[in-house]
Amino acid sequence: MKKNIKILVVSVLALSVSLFVLSIGARISGIYINTTPSLPVGFYKVVDEPIVNGAYVAFCPPQNAVFDMAKNRSYINRGDCPGGYGLLLKRAFAQSGDTVSIDQVGIYVNGEHLPNSAQLTADAEGQPLPQYRLQTVLNDSEYLLLSDVNPQSFDARYFGLIARDQIQQVVRPIFIWSH
Repeated sequence: MKKNIKILVVSVLALSVSLFVLSIGARISGIYINTTPSLPVGFYKVVDEPIVNGAYVAFCPPQNAVFDMAKNRSYINRGDCPGGYGLLLKRAFAQSGDTVSIDQVGIYVNGEHLPNSAQLTADAEGQPLPQYRLQTVLNDSEYLLLSDVNPQSFDARYFGLIARDQIQQVVRPIFIWSH
């Protein structure tokens, strides 16, 4: 019995070390592994492309109270971005010249309602969520980033616009297995 437990412990440790090494190798080669429900789960590769509507991007959140709350509640991971935040992957839905409206009903871009964009008032634990409001035309350095696949994603409906200098890369899915 003890031998079986020892084998199990060694196997779990070996698997953990292998996944850690694989994730480091993937990051060095410009591959992100998305395991969150905000985007399809899978592998995303850094590409040298402009940020256009519909593009997936990796960004460091700005250091502020909303992202501090998100980190403390584990909506976002801890990581190497300023404030100890983890890099986030989202999709761009609006950029310079686009008219954006954010309220509890959802997000509108140029008058068109985006699917899965209605704000929730509380998270799964019953904790209140920020109720962000906005009505503006985006300037050259502003982007609207969110998930169109997860109505519970922590995204622009709660934190608003993201500045261009926060966006690190454009990424493209290379292998995904869920929508």
